[in-house]
Amino acid sequence: MEQKKEVLEQLKASAPKKIKLAVTDIDGVLRGKIISFKKFSKAAEGNLGFCNVIFGWDINDAVYDENDVTGWHTGFPDSMATIDLGTLRRIPWENDIPFFLADFHLSEDAGKVCPRTLLKTIRQQSLDMGYTPLFSNEFEWFNFRETPDSLKEKQYKSPQPLTPGMFGYSILRASQNSDYFNDLFDLLERFEVPLEGLHTETGDAVYEAAITYSDILEAADRAVLFKTGVKEIASRHQIIPSFMAKWNEQLPGCSGHIHQSLWDENADKNLFFEDKNSDQISELLEQYIAGQLHCMPHIMPMYAPVINSYKRLVPGSWAATSASWGIENRTTALRVINHGEESMRLETRVPGADANPYLSMAASLASGLYGIKHQLSLDTEKTTGNEYDNGINRPLPRSLDEAIQLMKSSDIAAELFGEEFTRHLAKTREWELRQYQKAVTDWELNRYFEII
Repeated sequence: MEQKKEVLEQLKASAPKKIKLAVTDIDGVLRGKIISFKKFSKAAEGNLGFCNVIFGWDINDAVYDENDVTGWHTGFPDSMATIDLGTLRRIPWENDIPFFLADFHLSEDAGKVCPRTLLKTIRQQSLDMGYTPLFSNEFEWFNFRETPDSLKEKQYKSPQPLTPGMFGYSILRASQNSDYFNDLFDLLERFEVPLEGLHTETGDAVYEAAITYSDILEAADRAVLFKTGVKEIASRHQIIPSFMAKWNEQLPGCSGHIHQSLWDENADKNLFFEDKNSDQISELLEQYIAGQLHCMPHIMPMYAPVINSYKRLVPGSWAATSASWGIENRTTALRVINHGEESMRLETRVPGADANPYLSMAASLASGLYGIKHQLSLDTEKTTGNEYDNGINRPLPRSLDEAIQLMKSSDIAAELFGEEFTRHLAKTREWELRQYQKAVTDWELNRYFEII
């Protein structure tokens, strides 16, 4: 109540005429609207009606043919969304219009499949166990000198990179587009999505950004808003960013790595660090790693949600291909970073930039807690060399189809995320697969049209 009163008084003092708010769909895409301040004031006291079609259609607004949550059979009613007043931000590139995130309560059908609600539930499980989860995302993405219209005219073929050539950690390339590069850092800071670092990566016009770590819910909020913020800032520079996992087979893919650690109830002590143990890894971290490795093959749609995701997960691509771990090893699925007590953390390297941050973080935390709850032993040997040449550890699914089947044949996903959410996710991913299977691709035309 105090927070609600404080936020409303703060907004009234600036006398805004309108508010922007958004919820996140199953693919991690923000779906939102602008409402009057008068309507917002009423909604802040209770709930706001939001059409639950956002959980009834895909990323291109095509209605799912199988959906328990909503559909033509329900008439697509409004579900009651709750505005999280703690998410107040102002959008600096839109005249500082106030912005809020919202989600759905578990009493609503929409709440049972809402990604943000799922993460809140798993976060609470961690807190109830006495662990404060601190997380952050880092993203890689490509930048193109295009507009939505020019891309559509080209049918998304041969977009023009912002800069040419493989030039990771380039001071020169960043300087050549300094207005855009610095706008990203400065405007995102003002949008309360602070970055620890921003640099070019290897690939034509690839950038990488590390978001400052925070509580897991705030971290996921920042990650979702980062992707949207980058796109909105870029459009003002006539630039199109792409967070596809793999847009070109000849170029590296785009990751969405997750950094994480568990701290005590007051977030004073990093529970992943134990100075007396080998590699400074605590028993808790061993169990956490064991849980992630055990669950990973069965929950891959949380990390790699679309057809294209699996084009990135190939040997020699800086992306994981097996359920593996190592110390400072970028060929494994899990990388332990043990530079000291404050920075001791685990990096989950499986998710691509295309993953929904609420779901990928929920999967990381839930599977890590699974290992702690079941006191799993870390029986998997750490990889000290090239994991791509190892051949010992369990391979990860190589396609969305394989990932869906593994998830459906196991009880692990339902145990971690609930049966209703797991069923909904599986059906949406099966829909995605069917849309792909119907498509006639350029590869097929080039290969078969004349010769076969």
